[in-house]
Amino acid sequence: MSNVSLNVDAPVLYTAAMFSLEQITEIHDRLGSRATLGGYLRALRDIGIESYDSYVTDGHSEYLGVDGHRLVGPVFHETFAIAETCDKEQFLQYMRQVEQGGVGYVEMSEALAAHGVEKWTFDTERLTITYFDKAGNVLLDEKVD
Repeated sequence: MSNVSLNVDAPVLYTAAMFSLEQITEIHDRLGSRATLGGYLRALRDIGIESYDSYVTDGHSEYLGVDGHRLVGPVFHETFAIAETCDKEQFLQYMRQVEQGGVGYVEMSEALAAHGVEKWTFDTERLTITYFDKAGNVLLDEKVD
């Protein structure tokens, strides 16, 4: 039994307990949409996740938590080659299309790979999502409500 609260409106009550893929999956199933992204990040923070990287090439994620806890999730889709360079303006134009909806996760990942995006990072403290190219350059840093 865990004393970790998943109530997104409650204050942060996480302990040094290790988070699990089952917890992450439950939170994602409940809150993993663009409309509830802020609640999703707060719920992840509540179980001890400080940030996580989602890699475009195969969709796996690496979750980083308190006390150095790290958990690597499974591969989510086929492998996509990441373009060597990124045209930032084309990438930003594509992201405006994504914001309009109707783009699935795998379709978005394939397009991001073609645009040269290596990964995105969720920061549960800052409530941000940041997109990076292969060289580690920030392409977009968005605040999540």
